[in-house]
Amino acid sequence: MCGIVAATGIDNVIPMLMEGLQKLEYRGYDSSGIAFFENQKISIVKEVGKLSRLAELLKTTPASSTTGIGHTRWATHGKPSKTNSHPHFYEGVAVIHNGIIENYAELKSKLTAQGNIFTSQTDTEVISHLISGALKSGLAPLEAVSKALSQCKGTWALAILIQGYEKMIWLARKGSPLFIGVGHRFHLVASDVPALLPFTQKILPLQDHELAEITCDELKLYSSDLKAVTRSFKTFAYNPMMAEKEGYKHYMLKEIFEQPRAVYNTITAYLHHDDYTVNIPGIPSDFPIPEKIFIVACGTSYYAGLIGKFYLEQAARIPVEVDVASEFRYRDPLVDSRHLVIAISQSGETADTLAAISIAKQKGARILAITNSVHSQIQQVSDATLETIAGPEIGVASTKAFTTQLVALSILSLYFAQRKGLTELVSEWIDALFDCPSQMHHILNQAPQIQVMARRYAHATHFLYLGRGNLYPIALEGALKLKEISYIHAEGYPAGEMKHGPIALIDEDLPTVVLAVQNAQYEKIMSNLEEVLSRNAKVLAVASSSDHHIGTMVNDLALIPSQIHEMIQPILCILPLQLLAYHIADFKGTDVDQPRNLAKSVTVE
Repeated sequence: MCGIVAATGIDNVIPMLMEGLQKLEYRGYDSSGIAFFENQKISIVKEVGKLSRLAELLKTTPASSTTGIGHTRWATHGKPSKTNSHPHFYEGVAVIHNGIIENYAELKSKLTAQGNIFTSQTDTEVISHLISGALKSGLAPLEAVSKALSQCKGTWALAILIQGYEKMIWLARKGSPLFIGVGHRFHLVASDVPALLPFTQKILPLQDHELAEITCDELKLYSSDLKAVTRSFKTFAYNPMMAEKEGYKHYMLKEIFEQPRAVYNTITAYLHHDDYTVNIPGIPSDFPIPEKIFIVACGTSYYAGLIGKFYLEQAARIPVEVDVASEFRYRDPLVDSRHLVIAISQSGETADTLAAISIAKQKGARILAITNSVHSQIQQVSDATLETIAGPEIGVASTKAFTTQLVALSILSLYFAQRKGLTELVSEWIDALFDCPSQMHHILNQAPQIQVMARRYAHATHFLYLGRGNLYPIALEGALKLKEISYIHAEGYPAGEMKHGPIALIDEDLPTVVLAVQNAQYEKIMSNLEEVLSRNAKVLAVASSSDHHIGTMVNDLALIPSQIHEMIQPILCILPLQLLAYHIADFKGTDVDQPRNLAKSVTVE
């Protein structure tokens, strides 16, 4: 993985490929490359590092090909290098690939024994060898691609050039996203929709196990057994400003400040304040109330799921288990037809979450997806969908996707509570949610103070984050944000468990962030705060604005409004932690929007 673009029918395809790859930079990558036809032969240009380095190489390339493929790589097999970057080429076949070929070692050994010579450490290179071998046996290109993939185990999104077919591209998908866009006498391909939208809004998602053959004016779709498939293009909305920084230094900072609007849009899409009702169009009218709920997710979405457990159990009175998706499938979960599995994924393409869904479906459970990508694979394999209305999120470190996931989980909790007749609770929570966007604005107004605070801690090498109840997952998420973008080690921990281990680490060199807002656990968290202070730690507290005592105790303070519903406290408390992480990373000079080794959408297990 990580980013794929391809095009045919463009007067000069190289600038278009580069622009498409730039639109996919947010997904994370360590190298890049393109392949195109030049004098009837396939030319390949590759480079390690930023796309700007590839662009410099291409300045000396006079080609004006009409057909080409491009890739940004996030290393899975083999270190970042020119040799390991895509496209991979063998005897007239150039391939770019997202996914993992699980049996590549076996295939490589077999091909090597036949005399094939490999130049990289990657799994992808075997695909070009397999296709080349099938072509030599006399198969047509489409049949050759199909035969090659029939020998592979794993996942793939592929774009392929074949020598002798200057105006054609072959595509294939299994478990990794791929989209086709159509314009006037041209076709485009990308692994994510934003790379296509500046050029066309007519887009068709390639389905799992499908293949495609494209020219400038023709698209042919095929099933895995090479039967023709017919499907219509969809029109996607496009607002070019959503993908611009609009004066902000980084996308992440812009997206932090977009959260009140994203939360408002998600709330108003499903909640009606005038009559205190919940309406989720993506849930069928006959959808049963489950006896038990399982939440599966990865990373930030997993932390949202931990808070969702509080919401669903408190509002809907349904027991909930929360699993890291990559662990769920291996523990033989006791899931059956009485249960609901909620799968949370910002991209809708997270491989581990999709694998967890597959296990749950085999056991008879219904699936509800919470995603910011309604046309994604997760939506296609689910029985119901609750879309977050966050808009495009370009920064790799999630911000507005997280807060809208929290809102979506609270809305789902109210949906089940409404069906159970718990009208008083529904009204109370709806009032709180509609109050949330304005309260978020108040917190974001503290950004200048938090920036000053961040400068004092940018030199630290370790952080501890403490929280209780539904703010413990916020401690986890705050710590994750800091380590993702500043590369500072940070650990989130339940404050009540601190004395069972982490307290041994606390001294004057360990800044400690304490979520100490006024709620049902306030007295307990204040006792934990005293324990931290007695060991000389520097403390940054997130506290309620009416708490005048805590300001005399701690080194630094960020405030959230007092007298707000405890249900929205997690949504508000994460904002100062996002700003703290952002400004520390900015002071350190790290790549905030594209942190090292990270990818926005993890489409491999």
